[in-house]
Amino acid sequence: MKHGYELDIKAKEIGLSEPLAKHLTLLGTFLEQAIRDQAGSKTLNLMGELHRLCEQVNAKDRATLCEGADIQIQKLSHDQIVWLLHAYTSFFHLANQAEQQEIIRINRERVRQSSIDKPRPESIDEAIHHLQKQGYTREQVLTLLGQLDIQPTLTAHPTEARRRSILFKQQRISGLLAELSQYNSTTPPEKEQILDNLYNQTALLLATDEVRAERPTVKQEIHQGLYFMRIAIWEVAVQIYQDTQRALQQYYDYGEAPDFPPFLRYRSWIGGDRDGNPHVTPEITRWTIMTHRETALGLYCAELQELYHELSLSERQVKVPQALYRSLEQDARETPLGHKFSEQLQREPYRLKISYMMAQLGKLLKPPNQTGTGENSYNSKRFIEDLQLIKQCLEESGFGKISRHGKLGRLLILAKTFGFHLAALDVRQHSHIHEKAVANLLQIAGITRDYLALSEKERLAVLSAQLQKPHPLLVQNTVLPGATQQVLETFAVIRDAIAQEPEAIGSYVISMTHTVSDLLEAMLLAKEAQLWQLEDGKVICPLDFVPLFETIEDLDAADKRMLDLLKHPLYRQQIVARGHFQEIMLGYSDSSKDGGYWMANWALHKAQKRLGKLCHQQKIDFRLFHGRGGTVGRGGGRTSQAAILAMPPAVHNGRIRFTEQGEVISFRYALPPMARRHTEQIVNAMIQATAVAAQSGDEPSDDSHHEHLMERIAQQAMGAYRGLINQDGFWSWYTQVTPIEHISHLPIASRPISRTSATEVDFKSLRAIPWVFAWTQTRYLVPGWFGLGQALPKIIADETRQETLQQMYQQWPFFNTIIDDAQREMARARLKTASHYARLASQNKTRFHDMIVADFEKARKIILEISGQQELLDSTPTIQKTIVFRNPYTDALNLLQIELMKRYRQAPENEKELLRQALFLSLNGIAAAMQSTG
Repeated sequence: MKHGYELDIKAKEIGLSEPLAKHLTLLGTFLEQAIRDQAGSKTLNLMGELHRLCEQVNAKDRATLCEGADIQIQKLSHDQIVWLLHAYTSFFHLANQAEQQEIIRINRERVRQSSIDKPRPESIDEAIHHLQKQGYTREQVLTLLGQLDIQPTLTAHPTEARRRSILFKQQRISGLLAELSQYNSTTPPEKEQILDNLYNQTALLLATDEVRAERPTVKQEIHQGLYFMRIAIWEVAVQIYQDTQRALQQYYDYGEAPDFPPFLRYRSWIGGDRDGNPHVTPEITRWTIMTHRETALGLYCAELQELYHELSLSERQVKVPQALYRSLEQDARETPLGHKFSEQLQREPYRLKISYMMAQLGKLLKPPNQTGTGENSYNSKRFIEDLQLIKQCLEESGFGKISRHGKLGRLLILAKTFGFHLAALDVRQHSHIHEKAVANLLQIAGITRDYLALSEKERLAVLSAQLQKPHPLLVQNTVLPGATQQVLETFAVIRDAIAQEPEAIGSYVISMTHTVSDLLEAMLLAKEAQLWQLEDGKVICPLDFVPLFETIEDLDAADKRMLDLLKHPLYRQQIVARGHFQEIMLGYSDSSKDGGYWMANWALHKAQKRLGKLCHQQKIDFRLFHGRGGTVGRGGGRTSQAAILAMPPAVHNGRIRFTEQGEVISFRYALPPMARRHTEQIVNAMIQATAVAAQSGDEPSDDSHHEHLMERIAQQAMGAYRGLINQDGFWSWYTQVTPIEHISHLPIASRPISRTSATEVDFKSLRAIPWVFAWTQTRYLVPGWFGLGQALPKIIADETRQETLQQMYQQWPFFNTIIDDAQREMARARLKTASHYARLASQNKTRFHDMIVADFEKARKIILEISGQQELLDSTPTIQKTIVFRNPYTDALNLLQIELMKRYRQAPENEKELLRQALFLSLNGIAAAMQSTG
């Protein structure tokens, strides 16, 4: 078929780059043709007319034209609305892939333009070059790299609205766009084939259901996480390590790249996070650990096959060290390959060694009843030892370069990074569940009849006494209530997993940690499963217990609560048992929902600073675990690089953990070049931040005067936020103007949206993700900025204070980050569109909307004054133009959703399910348009 750029979608006129505009126009043309082919010209004309009306509103800022679009939509049949939703959603799926390819193109261009003296910004080269300029010696750089401990953590939080079928097609489209961009190496017939394939994928995307038929199971979520591990993370771990080696060679004149411990480790919550998810059972967690292991072993078998093909060295051509022959003799005794196979490889000892290793992995992959005795004797430690033996023998034989830069060097990096566990699994449970389980155990054991009625002091006395006893509370096979039995079975699963592979389990996280007893309860439960014991005054425990501080109150008291924990003799012994190490998790989502945007950010910053200082004073090695969501309203925002550099120096000890949630995972890890860029930005920030912290005490802008100002702003902003959400009538208004009712039924995750039930949702029980999701759908985006309009004007009482805030914006990374994140959310907000949602309320149609608009306008004015801009996002024009380009298409989706919400409320019961399915499609469409859910 012939292809041209016929559809003008004004990407170039708005100011988007020529390559991006070209891709968007091409994809728009293909989508137009696919709509015509599948739904007819009438649907295409409807889409064009609706877009024209919304585009005119965008250009002229007139509400009357939007009313015209409303009238048009009211006349549409249900099927027409569904087709328009499909069409607009498909457009955004295509546009998102074009934008990702543009990011990749720009990054490649910057690589080409970089030099030794001017490395690419936010790269590993830049970080190592920075250390060199700071006077770091080679030994000091290696010491700093040895400090790094970076642990991205995949979660199954319900923020990925797309089906895997859609994700796969997007990846295929992205790959075709990348091929199309290689004009210099593509022949005309090849280019024509690429264009045909691109149209075909566009047509298939349009014809694919957007909405899952049912909620994904936990096992499906686990497979989804492992998919990203296989397609991107596995490769990126090698690339980042090798990038660091090359940077060291480049800036420190190493003859050969030095070895250093891999600083990337991956974790997962998928299959281990049972807080509020009844579907994550002990059986599921056991299955998760096994599946992680099988996936890792399968990947290693493929890598060993590649190594087998590479190392065809013959003993006739090369002198082989005796160490390899001795190892082969041992292998033959442990894992016989068969005489014929050994005969074939008798002249190729390296291939024979690799064959024995593959046989060992194959034995581990078989079910236990098929492996015979000794099936668990071959572990990741022995696997690494075998690889190192091959490396040593190759070096002795004169093949050192091949051992370092070939398949073997790559495989050693992988083995040291992923072990046999692939990603260590965290287990998380709510403190209230532990509390009730302990109460049941103590009652059955006859220790105390009503543990829940005890004071904290009394609880600690009981827990301490039981922890010090050598025997468990109950005899084996004691009949227990179901929930308590599940808790103990979970600890048994952890015990068995650690016995097989010590790194298979990461941390045990306790949600809603409020007291010392919350940690000791978990320890007592672990003791009951023979996972924790006290011998000769010393604790023996292979597991880290991690408190999670989530609310504003808990964050404010986090350092005091940690000090109380560290003062408790038994918990202090637990820390000693773990190498004087403590991990602490901070919750970004719940703190934002609790206290609003500004207070949550400030409370988190204060908590980090105080916890860092406390751990240093107590001589405790520590790692902060940041439970950041993808959106600004849940702790996300700008790049992870900016967020890391904005943290207080007291926490920059080289260690960090952070969650990668929902749609953030697919955005960052679906395409290997994106995954590599994301990861190198994190490593860059961690190297620079760790170096700066080692050289300075604290950031110059973070003085008591600035902290006092921040505290005042935070208190005022929280007062405004709580003043909104706690007003009489607000919850009723929120549930009527947002699609939260339908979000609660959207089948995007195994976990319910509420800790109670989907049918009995109130503000307290509603999780932070759907709370933000609903605000994003309506274009208010309240969680990402609200409160600043009332807080900032009250602070800027005179010109001097305004100058102070301007100075803070220029000099203090933390202040700069929260201002810029807020202005980005405000730029993405669309209050004229949101006003149409406000009309859905039966009461207070304008009251709460007007409050939000008033705060927005005041906040906008002050942010522009502080940042020195004329319009929001003037400092990031690419994002600014992208939002302008997207707005009319997104407006159309919003108006279609509003019409569906009206029809749903008026429809008889027998028509509601059909309308709900269409509403699900609208939720997916707006999520694609906004590139975020919750």
